[in-house]
Amino acid sequence: MTASEYIPDGADLETLRKAAGECRGCDLYRHATQAVFGAGPGDARVVMIGEQPGDREDVVGQPFVGPAGRLLNRALAEAAIDRSMVYLTNAVKHFKFEERGKRRIHQQPGRTEIVACRPWLEAELAVVRPELVVCLGAVAARSIFGPSFRVTRQRGEVIALEDYRAAATVHPSAVLRAPDRDGAYAEFLGDLRAMRTAMD
Repeated sequence: MTASEYIPDGADLETLRKAAGECRGCDLYRHATQAVFGAGPGDARVVMIGEQPGDREDVVGQPFVGPAGRLLNRALAEAAIDRSMVYLTNAVKHFKFEERGKRRIHQQPGRTEIVACRPWLEAELAVVRPELVVCLGAVAARSIFGPSFRVTRQRGEVIALEDYRAAATVHPSAVLRAPDRDGAYAEFLGDLRAMRTAMD
């Protein structure tokens, strides 16, 4: 079972966003507050893909509005990537978590959930038609490049695919969790700057 049956033919982004709210392509919708669809201009030069919504995104209904989003905004500004020309989305549209007391702790989506949600990502990319797709973290990278792709080996490398160029780096949340946060941020920023150069 995948999301494909829930995707309207020839839909624009707003129609897709509404349809995603009704998706039952996997079981994650049962516990999440809502589907969190992508956000940004329909003609964005860059699409950035994260893993899944976090706790804050699940509540607000927008991608990258929590701490990882704030770090990403800072890095985009420093890398001279115009945030207003970036479309942000996630490989999986519902928040996967386990409850510990009053807290909801993020759980990584499994292969079944990534595959089930892949049609939404394909539909977004078909509408936006970006020049560059940036995968933030391993889940997003595997969704675009396949299960054998390793961010640790190929981060920052721009690869030509059939319809766009794509590259991968770590997820901003990994920078926030890193023991050497300053060093991790510098590497993340270096990846984004290399991607920015590749667009010129």
